[in-house]
Amino acid sequence: MDALGNPVGFALTGGQAHDLAGADALLPDMAADALIADRAFDADARVLEPLAAAGKAAIIPPKQNRKQKRDYDRHLYKARHLIENFFAKLKQFRAIATRYDKTARNFLGAIHLAAAYVWLI
Repeated sequence: MDALGNPVGFALTGGQAHDLAGADALLPDMAADALIADRAFDADARVLEPLAAAGKAAIIPPKQNRKQKRDYDRHLYKARHLIENFFAKLKQFRAIATRYDKTARNFLGAIHLAAAYVWLI
């Protein structure tokens, strides 16, 4: 997502897959200087270390069970609602919310079409 909450890339994963599977696909090509994400992305080897090596900031609150707590920018983290708002708008499309398409290719195409519509309005 960009600073306005508009999508800049998509990666389709299985419904049972963890959020980090999508992060593995999207993070190497990330052009932004910072990543704002929820606690599910608080993974040292898969998210935090690659971002630090690339010189990018990680605005991710630490998990409750983390042994070494790390700090994050709470003020900047408040902008994460823009991402949630986009997904709420995307789910207004019935075919997206219920996944009518049988193939992943068609479903991803429907997501791209709905996202373009949301971006334009």
